[in-house]
Amino acid sequence: MATLLLRLAAPLQAWGADSKFETRKTNREPTKSGVIGLLAAALGLRRDESEALARLAQLRFGVRVEREGQLLVDYHTAKAQDQKTSYVTYRHYLQDAVFLAGIESEDTALLQQLQQALLHPAFPLYLGRRSCPPTLPLCLGLRQCSLQEALQTEPPLCPGRHWRLVLDADPLEPGTAVQRDVPVSFDPRHRQYGYRSARELWQTMPDSPEKTEHDPFREL
Repeated sequence: MATLLLRLAAPLQAWGADSKFETRKTNREPTKSGVIGLLAAALGLRRDESEALARLAQLRFGVRVEREGQLLVDYHTAKAQDQKTSYVTYRHYLQDAVFLAGIESEDTALLQQLQQALLHPAFPLYLGRRSCPPTLPLCLGLRQCSLQEALQTEPPLCPGRHWRLVLDADPLEPGTAVQRDVPVSFDPRHRQYGYRSARELWQTMPDSPEKTEHDPFREL
């Protein structure tokens, strides 16, 4: 079992959640469907390649929130199809957020393929929307451990002692919540999403011993 780690950071990110009509909201952390879409773009998959997409959707997903970021609501005006009338849209973004995301699988060859694809993507990569390109490094490499262990032991990406983790979970586990966040088809003519169960954990890093330049035992 291995885990591929990603650093998801950018001035702006947008992870679709409850987006309807002219209001496009964002989730508080990266969605599984959004990250799977990023991986599919790196591999060069077309939106109607449902079998390849299903293989990616079976991967176990989790994210560690390093920096929550702040909500930004962007006001837009857009032209209707007749090009004569305009309408207002509101697009929500996360500003300056940083996340550590992980993809777990027993198929190490698949994870290695994804790692190479992220380093040499077939299509441009973005964090939720095309206006949100990621900063580098994006791919942090493979860790030979479980998803939860990788997210809990990876050194911090940002200063801080408190982390929020969101992990794929068994529906029977206590404290799980159901999310409509599993991509079935990205075909713009008929987008489809399934359901997954996720649970949220909190982790506090222990205090590190205070360092000092003075060593009282140096003369002994």
